[in-house]
Amino acid sequence: MSQDEDRTTGGRTGTADDTENLRRSAAFLVDEALGFLFPAALRAAADIGVADHLADGPATPDRLAAATGTDARNLHRVLRLLATRGVVTEDERGRFALTAAGQALRGDVPYSVRAAVQMLTDRTMWRPAGELTHCLTEGTTAFEDIFGLPFFDHFAKDARTAAVFHVGMAAMSDQENAPIAAAYDFPESGTVVDIGGGHGGLLLEVLRRNPGLQGVLHDRSHVLAGNRLEAHPELAGRWRPHEGDFFAAVPAGDIHLLKRITHDWADEDCVTLLGHCRRALRPGGRVLVVDAVVPPGNAPHQSKALDLMMMASLTGRERTEADFAELFARAGLRLSRVIPTPTVLSVVEAVAA
Repeated sequence: MSQDEDRTTGGRTGTADDTENLRRSAAFLVDEALGFLFPAALRAAADIGVADHLADGPATPDRLAAATGTDARNLHRVLRLLATRGVVTEDERGRFALTAAGQALRGDVPYSVRAAVQMLTDRTMWRPAGELTHCLTEGTTAFEDIFGLPFFDHFAKDARTAAVFHVGMAAMSDQENAPIAAAYDFPESGTVVDIGGGHGGLLLEVLRRNPGLQGVLHDRSHVLAGNRLEAHPELAGRWRPHEGDFFAAVPAGDIHLLKRITHDWADEDCVTLLGHCRRALRPGGRVLVVDAVVPPGNAPHQSKALDLMMMASLTGRERTEADFAELFARAGLRLSRVIPTPTVLSVVEAVAA
């Protein structure tokens, strides 16, 4: 090989600019590969509740370590990394303070996402994400290979994991529910069925904003036990719980809500579920799938990251507008419109075909 040839350009003569670009690429990719340590640090901070001890102002790692029962030097190292992403900030005296962006890591504030961070970085999400190569070579989720059961079957046998998931999902949804409920023009009367509605946060917001509506919260019995609607006496008589498996049947209604449900499941499962909705839909009714809609192009969008989480741990996926249209058609429905909301989610509306 001549002196003008460069191994990094495949044996072709490369310019100095080519070599510099490759060096920059190498540095960039190494930095990206280290990116997994930020959510690891974020989880550690959530686990020990350090943000709550910053509510009254800046504090040193020594003071925070004493309050949280942790090692001061290692806590400083975690906080130092979080400061690089604007979750906390370190002053010239070595004290750390929460930024505006980090406030929701506290557990004592409205819209706290502490439980959501713990869910998204739980071992049920974290470990399969490290096995994406398995998903590529085998075409299947990595979850069952690691835990021995499919995702939701594992939940049924592991109360700890189930609690982390449902509490975390409720926390993740809290900041979404009000703007989603406000973004859609619900009818003045009728029954809204929140299918797989968890603790009922979205249904609560819908009923608050639409006093003429009745509600049904449909989920498994152990999930319904944690519902939030019972804590609101002003809604008494306007809603009822309904225990069931949405793959078997769903209650009749004028509006069927499915928030963050279809992305958990493979296409065939979604067609089954949407088919149940179609049969249970009253004349003139609508199915509202509230999920991320993957946009075209190269721009960042949370749906593209969530899609890999679905690939690693579940059987579902995030979908484009065309994907939703195809699912609806197979279930006897027709996509009528996609309504964006101020959140990462959209309301994908379907009517009877």
